[in-house]
Amino acid sequence: MPEDRLNRHTIRSHGAKVARTHMHDWLILLVLAIIDGILNVIEPFHRFVGEGMMTDLRYPLKDNTIPFWAVPIVAILLPIAIILVYYFFRKDVYDFHHAILGLLFSVLITAVITDAIKDGVGRPRPDFFWRCFPDGKGVFDPVTKDVRCTGDKTVIREGHKSFPSGHTSWSFAGLGFLAWYLSGKIKVFDRRGHVAKLCIVFFPLLVAAMIAVSRVDDYWHHWQDVCTGGLIGLAISSFCYLQFFPPPYDKDGWGPHAYFQVLANTSSNNSDNFYAQQTEVQIVSVCIPPHHDGDNVQINRLDSNPTLDGSQIARLH
Repeated sequence: MPEDRLNRHTIRSHGAKVARTHMHDWLILLVLAIIDGILNVIEPFHRFVGEGMMTDLRYPLKDNTIPFWAVPIVAILLPIAIILVYYFFRKDVYDFHHAILGLLFSVLITAVITDAIKDGVGRPRPDFFWRCFPDGKGVFDPVTKDVRCTGDKTVIREGHKSFPSGHTSWSFAGLGFLAWYLSGKIKVFDRRGHVAKLCIVFFPLLVAAMIAVSRVDDYWHHWQDVCTGGLIGLAISSFCYLQFFPPPYDKDGWGPHAYFQVLANTSSNNSDNFYAQQTEVQIVSVCIPPHHDGDNVQINRLDSNPTLDGSQIARLH
């Protein structure tokens, strides 16, 4: 498909129409955001944590190297900025709208899945001991040896949300989608062997991986937590990207499905109109019976002017 026709579809000319077409998708995004908000405020499952299990949960309680507020900036705002830059070059509202919609779906679906699993599993974080007993004095049930936490309830509740890592899943969802997006735009699989393109694609994944590493270094997560979070984010981002765009190795991998559908419909309509005009000309031509040489001359004139109406045809007789 020709890329030079992209400038026909801008936000001003087609933005409102595209947004109305996908109004239900935006409503679903709102529902996902509400669900994730609820999952973040409900109490997670408090699984049994015996006195003997505390040996592996005594890591220091540290601050986050990557704070919570920074994750949406890296996973959402940074990809949106790159998508916006591409729009300024191509002026394709279909690419702009579907890329942002796919990105938000990727992150929010990942967030809902991650937080639902967190609440259901209730795995203690590596620093759970100091969350549970900030004074360092452990208190346990005399019979079951289960913990009897004496710390702040909010801190303890957060201590039961180790599996999987939310920082990691969000990062791989947003930056994983960006990696897919970039690979299509720069045609990384064009079979020309430019390995430098792969470095561009891998860079967002490297950033996501370093965020995942920071979660282990800060003792907020076990290594299994970040591995699972990364897989969730990558899987969801792949599904969401392929919902709106062809695979990057496809010949049309640089643009969204919707753009090519619009081109196909436009070409089909133009072909139908051209065929209808040709048929009308042929019908007008054969409806005038030749009687003598003068009529033949008039018929030739009629054939050369296929736009004559019925009254003009009557006068020719």
